[in-house]
Amino acid sequence: MTRLDLEGWTLRALPPRTWIDWHDHARHQLIYPSRGVLEVSTGAGAWVVPPHRAVWIPATMPHAHRAHGHTEMRTLLFEPAVNPLRLDEPTVLAVTPLLREVIVALTDDTGLTGRQRHNLETVALDQLCRVEALALRLPAPADPRLRDLTAILADDPADRRTLAELGRAVGASERTLSRLFRDQTGMTFPQWRAQLRLHHSLTLLATGAPVTEVATSSGFRSPSAFIDAFRQAFGVTPGRYAGGSGPR
Repeated sequence: MTRLDLEGWTLRALPPRTWIDWHDHARHQLIYPSRGVLEVSTGAGAWVVPPHRAVWIPATMPHAHRAHGHTEMRTLLFEPAVNPLRLDEPTVLAVTPLLREVIVALTDDTGLTGRQRHNLETVALDQLCRVEALALRLPAPADPRLRDLTAILADDPADRRTLAELGRAVGASERTLSRLFRDQTGMTFPQWRAQLRLHHSLTLLATGAPVTEVATSSGFRSPSAFIDAFRQAFGVTPGRYAGGSGPR
């Protein structure tokens, strides 16, 4: 029987804005924020993980974390040979209600017997074979001009300048930047900026900011446009999400 290795920290409370510096692990990790929002960074990009989502981090992958809002980070560790989804890069996963309860039970100090833990581990592995991988990565480009541009937008996601206007700020043409976005991120510029704005909105909602303020600060044309984009990405309105009602 394949066993999860749950040695080490499995439940960690993180105050808002806590930064866990770059590190890696010899084993795969499944990280689930049962409360708050966790931002996971690697050299290839960033993932923002709200409750009802988890992130798979492959063994030996250097990464860092930042907590947005009061965050409970629950972690399951897997031996390198155990990779139910055969993932070789960090990936955000949809967490079913059953998987969520199993993760909570395994990471809480509830005095489980060996047999109870064995049964829950079996269910966790079965559920991981069924979960959906979600396209929630914000890729990090390598070109220095693109890095400068993305840094400008990360500092202010509500910046409404066009790609041509941003190009003048970083010294590249609109055509060149458009090509670089497709080649280095696998996204068009509008797709990348939309993903950035959704990521930013999650971090603001974790602080308790009102939906209207989040929409404006994240660069959406209107609260209704924000609500539509958020529902499409996360399966729930931002108001319900902020109130603790995630997708089912």
